[in-house]
Amino acid sequence: MQKELITIGELATRTRLSLKALRLYDSRGLLLPTKVDPRTGFRRYDLAQVERARRIALLRATGMPLARIAEVLDSSGEKPERLLTSYWREQESAHVARRAAVGYAREVLTGKSPIMYEISERDVPEQKVLFIQRHVTATDLPEFLADSSEIIFSHLQHRGEDLSGPIFAVYHGLVSEDSDGPVEICAPTQSEDVEPAGPIGVRIEPAHREAYTALMKRQAGYSAMAAAHDAVGVWIAEHGYAVSASNREVYYPNWATAESAEHVADVAVPFLSSGSVP
Repeated sequence: MQKELITIGELATRTRLSLKALRLYDSRGLLLPTKVDPRTGFRRYDLAQVERARRIALLRATGMPLARIAEVLDSSGEKPERLLTSYWREQESAHVARRAAVGYAREVLTGKSPIMYEISERDVPEQKVLFIQRHVTATDLPEFLADSSEIIFSHLQHRGEDLSGPIFAVYHGLVSEDSDGPVEICAPTQSEDVEPAGPIGVRIEPAHREAYTALMKRQAGYSAMAAAHDAVGVWIAEHGYAVSASNREVYYPNWATAESAEHVADVAVPFLSSGSVP
């Protein structure tokens, strides 16, 4: 028995989704028409796709990106619920981080000296690093960090080598929703044999002194870390020092598993003291 098919207009009426949205979901492979007329390009959908469209709309209402919606809907058993729960925990953590950033910004706007971040100093020795660099916005940053780290890890493991320290990212420009400053994801290694391969470069990170602030897991969202970058920069300026290299973020191995109050990252800025400035 032939299935009853409906037009894209009928699907839009049944789901209250716009034609633009339905075409977008088609182009992203999220809601493919059952049949497309090769001559006219008219789309036809199975009635069962009304329910899938409904679920897409519900998940989009939570703010979930389309790629993650596809992962949820294409899973089975208890996995869709676990994926949704994981996504929402991430959103709640990001909200906590934004709240901290708002508090910091409020202090700045009222002319006060924010004391939310404790700034310390340390010396960092010269080290060899593998790196991947790309221009990314804040939206693309998490995926870039995860993917690049995995590529570098795989490269090291293939050669039987290990990291000699935590992964860190170097921000050669501002990264925001509007700015795609180049970012390097760097992995230190003591191996003398590791060479560039594909997107992976190799360089020597010079020894330097840096100012840094340690962040707990609840402060590890983009907004709070942006405030931390600002706070470290202000501290350097107030002490009469000069920034000597690009800002960076150091990510410790417990990043993914840490509890809210555990130390998971540092925001750091290399500097020259007044006696070292040429």
